[in-house]
Amino acid sequence: MSIESIFSAITTQAANVAPFGAKLKFVMGDDIILIDGTGESNVVSNEDAEAGCTITMDADTFTQLKSGGLNPMMAVMSGKIKIKGDMGLAMKLQALI
Repeated sequence: MSIESIFSAITTQAANVAPFGAKLKFVMGDDIILIDGTGESNVVSNEDAEAGCTITMDADTFTQLKSGGLNPMMAVMSGKIKIKGDMGLAMKLQALI
């Protein structure tokens, strides 16, 4: 899955989820996807801004999570996903994937 298709999938899903009152950032190599849930709706961009939670993974790991082929907790435990910041906010990730 390309970063463009990941961005599109996150944008579509973020529109269907209520704003969560914080910013969540995905870092996939050199690519960044920021979900700003502080306003009336979730806004997705490529801006590299401060976020309450930053989740670092590669695009392949994201694809496996989205397809259900990878357990999120196992991915964190094995180091495929790194989480920095608010763990409670990271738990909202499931609604976005």
